[in-house]
Amino acid sequence: MTVTIERNEHVWTVIHDRPAAKNAMDPDSAEALHEAFVEFDADPEARVAVLWGAGGAFCAGWDLAYAASLTPESFQKEMVEDLDIPLGSGPAPRGALGPTRLELSKPVIAAVEGPAVAGGMELAMWCDVRVMADTAYFGVYCRRWGIPLLDGGTVRLPRLVGQGKALEITMTGRQVMADECYQIGLCEQVTPPGEARAAAEAMAHQIARFPQAAVQADRRSILEGHGKPIREAMRIEWVNGLHACQIEGIAGADRFRGGKGRSGDFNDI
Repeated sequence: MTVTIERNEHVWTVIHDRPAAKNAMDPDSAEALHEAFVEFDADPEARVAVLWGAGGAFCAGWDLAYAASLTPESFQKEMVEDLDIPLGSGPAPRGALGPTRLELSKPVIAAVEGPAVAGGMELAMWCDVRVMADTAYFGVYCRRWGIPLLDGGTVRLPRLVGQGKALEITMTGRQVMADECYQIGLCEQVTPPGEARAAAEAMAHQIARFPQAAVQADRRSILEGHGKPIREAMRIEWVNGLHACQIEGIAGADRFRGGKGRSGDFNDI
């Protein structure tokens, strides 16, 4: 079993465990990871997930030993026919790196130690937030082998760092260390080596303790409103937020009136 799940209250830690391959992704692992996140999104008790690669590497990308075994015919079936993105509102198929084509309703935090390169970088960018050890790094290392980004990298990278920086990182394939990632908006927290998972899980528990309808509404508004004209984005925010207010907001205001959470207190809410 290359993918396991550890559950702690409302937080799931999804672990990819192929350390001999630096957690490079083969079809079996990709399918298992995809299924784990479909299960997470469907579980009413699950609120936040952490994605972690065991053995000191987040993910070295698509397993090139597997890729080298493909013929043009098997590549056509594996990467085009089996994984083709459907039209309409059908369920998203798995990507080569697993869940990268899923649009979840709940947040996922990447805990990155070591390399998160090529498709591994795409997998980390699929997550909502990235926590990186200061020795961890990203990079489009597949640039060396003539393999393009196929798991959302060209879509998500410019949204995070801007078009020019995305082009430079993608075309050069260079290593991008954690401190630079933090500076350019490619990660949100940097930790000492070996502490990325613990920090990501602590953040996950912090998010999970809040009323979830509002958390999910604000997350959905940010994702759905990105790139939209201001008026359209404001409409999306209003629709998402109004529903959450009806579910949780009125009750929350009543708790405040009763003395909870005064003076910005986040502990007693």
